[in-house]
This record gives sequence, C-alpha cells and structure tokens, in this order.
Amino acid sequence: MADYGLENRKYIIGGVATAIVTIYIIRLFVLQIMSDDYRQSADSNAFFKSIQYPSRGVISDRNGELLVYNEPSYDLMVIMNEQKGHIDTLEFCKALGITPEFYEQRMAEIKDRSKNPGYSRFTQQLFMSQLSERDFSIFQEKLLRCPGCCVKKRCIRQYKYPYAAHVLGDVAEVSDYDIEDDDYYQAGDYIGKLGVERYYEKALRGEKGVKIMLRDARGRIKGSYSNGQYDRKPVAGKDLTLTLDIKLQALGERLMEGKIGSIVAIEPSTGEVLCMVSSPTYDPRQMVGRKRGKNHLALSRNVWKPLLNRSIMGQYPPGSTFKTSQALTYMTEGIITPHTMFPCHHGFSFRGLHVGCHSHSSPTALVEAISTSCNAYFCWGLYYMVGAKRKYGSHQAAMNTWRDYMVSMGFGYKLGIDLPGEKRGMIPNASYYDDAYKGSWNGLTVISISIGQGEVGLTPLQIANLGATIANRGYYITPHVVKKVQGEPLDSAFTTRHYTKASRKAYDWVVAGMRSSVVKGTCRAANRADYLVCGKTGTAQNRGHDHSVFMGFAPMDNPKIAIAVYVENGGFGADYGVPIGALMMEQYINGKLSPSSEIRAGEFQRRRIAYGSANR
Repeated sequence: MADYGLENRKYIIGGVATAIVTIYIIRLFVLQIMSDDYRQSADSNAFFKSIQYPSRGVISDRNGELLVYNEPSYDLMVIMNEQKGHIDTLEFCKALGITPEFYEQRMAEIKDRSKNPGYSRFTQQLFMSQLSERDFSIFQEKLLRCPGCCVKKRCIRQYKYPYAAHVLGDVAEVSDYDIEDDDYYQAGDYIGKLGVERYYEKALRGEKGVKIMLRDARGRIKGSYSNGQYDRKPVAGKDLTLTLDIKLQALGERLMEGKIGSIVAIEPSTGEVLCMVSSPTYDPRQMVGRKRGKNHLALSRNVWKPLLNRSIMGQYPPGSTFKTSQALTYMTEGIITPHTMFPCHHGFSFRGLHVGCHSHSSPTALVEAISTSCNAYFCWGLYYMVGAKRKYGSHQAAMNTWRDYMVSMGFGYKLGIDLPGEKRGMIPNASYYDDAYKGSWNGLTVISISIGQGEVGLTPLQIANLGATIANRGYYITPHVVKKVQGEPLDSAFTTRHYTKASRKAYDWVVAGMRSSVVKGTCRAANRADYLVCGKTGTAQNRGHDHSVFMGFAPMDNPKIAIAVYVENGGFGADYGVPIGALMMEQYINGKLSPSSEIRAGEFQRRRIAYGSANR
C-alpha cells in the first residue's frame, strides 16, 4: 500500500518549490541577460534617433535622358508641449492652406496612441508630409510665430516626362504590410509601389543614416550623443539606366491615344525593351505629392483601367501572328515541308467543321500561307499533327509535344521581365482537354488554337518576344527594362540565350513568309525601300469588334527592333496594327519620322475607337 505520510510529502512539496524557483531564475536570466528588449526600452528613453533619409537613385533612358529625379520636400513636425497655448491656430491654418477642422482632426490623430504608438508630447510628431518648396517658403515666413513647429527636409520623386508611367511606377508611403515584410521600414517611410520603382526598390532606396540625440526624462532633446561618434551617414540609392528610348515611348503613347491596347518593342540581340506602351495610360506626375492618394483612387475607379499594364497583364488571343509558331512546329516535326500544299476553299472544311478564310489562291505552300494569312493551311497542319498516331502514339502525346514547342517559345509561363505583375498567358495541354471533354476529343475539337484563337492567350510582351525570337532565328533573351544598375553587373537572367525546339531551317522559311507578307501580302503598308521589314498581321476574333494585331521586325538580316502592336476592337491587322508598327520601326531605325510619316502619325493620334460598356 502506498505511503502518503508527512515524511514523503515534504519531498514532493520541496521538489515543486525547487522547480518553480528554477523556472523563475531561468526566465529572469532570459529577460535580463539574453533579451535586449529592456535595454532597447531604456535606450529609447535616453536617446532619440533622428533618421537621415538618403537620396533615392535617379532613372535615365538608354540614351542618358533623365526621366526620374529627386526634388526637395518638407515634412512639418510639431512638439505638442511647446505648441499648446502659444500658437495662433487660424494663422497657422492660413499659412498651410488648411481648414481649422482639418487641424483639429490631425491633432486628434497624432494624440491617438492606437494610430501613433510612439506619441509623446515632448517629442517631434509628424503633422503634414510632402510640403512643396513653394508651400514651405510661404510657411517659413510664419515659422517664428509658430512655437513647437519645425520642418524636416527630405526628397520626393519627380518625373520629367508624362510618359512610361507603367514602367517607371511610383513611390508612396509604406503600408502596414510593407513594415511587417521588411524591418528596414518604419511608419512614414516611402517605398516603390509599381514598375521599376517597386522591382528595384532595394537598389534605389539606398541606406538610411541616423543621428543619435540625448534627451532628458521628459523626452526633450538635449544635444548630440558623444559628439556624433555613433552617428551614421545615409548612403544614396543606386541610379538606374533603362532600356527604353523615351522618344520611341512618346511616339507610341501618341499613336495609342483614344485606343485601348499595347505596343511592345524589343531589341532582339539583347532582349532590351525599347518601349512599352499600355493604353489608356496616365501622367506619372499625378502620383507625386499630397494629391497622390486622391489621384490614385480616381485612376483605380476608372472603368478603362489606366493603372493596368496591358503589356504584361493583358491576356489576349494572338490571332494570326500565332501562325508563325505553328509553321515552326509543323516543319520541325516533319508534319509539313516548305513545299507542302493544302487547299483553302474560303477556309478549312472537313467532316462538317468549317473555319472561314478570306479569298486567295488555292492550294498554297508555306510561304504563301504566311503571306496571305491562310487559316486553312494551319488548321490542316494541326489536324495532321494531332492525328499522327504512328508518330506520337496518341493524340494526347501529340498535343503535349505541341505544348512543349509553345513553352520553348516563351508561351504559357511568365517570361520573367523585371517588372511586377506579369501574367503567364494560356497554352492548353492534353490534360486540359481531357478534363474539358472527358477524354473524347481530337484534332478537329481543338482546331482553333492553330490560328491563335480558342484557349490560347498571350500577353503583348509574349507576342513581341515571338517576333524577337524569329528575328534571332531561334532564340530569345529574357526581355528586361533595366539596362544597368549603378555599380552592379546585369543579372545573368537577362543575358542568357533561350533556344526554342524549332529548327534553324524552319525559322529561315518563316522569315521568308513574313517578308513576303510585307512585299505582297497583308503587311504591304509596312514595306519600305531603305530597309527590309518582316511582318505578320493578326485579326483576333472577339465578342465585340475584332482586335487588330501586328508582329514584325526590321531590318530582316540585321534586326534592330522587334515589335508587337495590339489594338482592342481595331478590326483587321492592317487597319491599325501594321501602320502603327511601321511608324514605330521607322522612328527607332532612322531616329525620326519623315515629314510624310509625321503627318500620318498625327492622323493616327487623332483617330479614336468608339468603345462601349459591351467591350469591357
């Protein structure tokens, strides 16, 4: 029988007491020795750390033209204890151009410790940020009559041109999420929100400095600590050189006025993005200063979505520009030769299925099919590829082979451009169709993807990259918008060649077809005498009016520019895509437009497309 006598109980009680004491000792050791929370709390009472903000890196275009720079701005600070009972509120409000109601509201917010945890009536509190130099100069005259007020200087972004808003991005005050995500930031700091300002934030922001000041028990500043021995100077941010040509960008935005869509131009040999136009756009200077929040709200509520970068976020049917990728695939896989001919009786007609096409000669071989943009030719090609069971074993295996070619050309996944928000587009595979059709499908079921319709979706960037890949005869370099970060080598991701699965021979024949399209086909409006242009139109079917698409490059044998133009509801590719693309190529290759081209550019700038709510 167990013995519960007093003699045994004392050991149990003693053991429990010892354990409790041990736990307390360990906890005290952790708090006082291992943890620096209390030390930090004591330091915060004794010292005031004045943050010194660095100058943010400036941004220039590929030719050294300054695009984004810094301008002095001023934050108005108040010390409540010194201000109370010693300030003329009405005069203060008048000097700042604010109402007494705003003054009272702002003071209440400062005193609210739930919104301002570090509040002390003896230390500086932010009353108003981003005073312009003009506003500051007006207030400075009244500063001596405003006890408890002082001004801190910092820099804000300014934009030299009203262009490239989607690429440049903007800077705004950090959110709670930003602070939680990176302990570098504190409330009131600024961070890149969009574009390269966001993507290259760590390079652009630099490193904050600090001045350590002594303060007394009531929080009042008494002077510098240890003569500034422990102060740290700010380190300026790194400058960026973009790949953009601002003159080309300006022309693209002019030409897209009154239209919805995108223009993307790439230098094929480097992958450098020469211009990236998303329309409608906005003036980046709207996102500067105290009116940023109001302007941003208005833009976000705009039904035409000007904040959306359609170049990398818009996912569209590529239409007939996609036929070039099909020709490369069929020829490399041996489904066709350059001399294979298919009939076109106003379209593809087989087993009750009809895909329409415009009038042209029939039957056609590969070059002529690209030149005339024959739908039937590429439908037949896909039908024979998916149905080649002797070669692939099943239509699922054939479909996945097709998918692999598309992925190798940069479709179906993000290309990896150095901008936030890129979308991947859509390239279906066998599993997709197995799920959609319960395994009961064949080449006829999916025939529309051969002409860039159906389930296929690409971004304008991916279409432009297709043009660059063809210009290079089989490879592309990941498109990027930053040419150089000051003092840093370019990321190897933007210098590596990505080769496709298609053969060099297939590319040569596709180039011949695109050249024929410019000489005598659907791209005749892009033909020139001074350099050779290669192109391919697209007319992408839509619930409303068709989209106008163009993809091309120039010169043919030493390409300097590859371009994609996508105009929503613009009709045939030759209506908007080709003439806009031709003007853009001329601007970049020749450095300017001819007088006749300038007149034409003015005509397209003034041309508007009537969009309705049904188009959205």
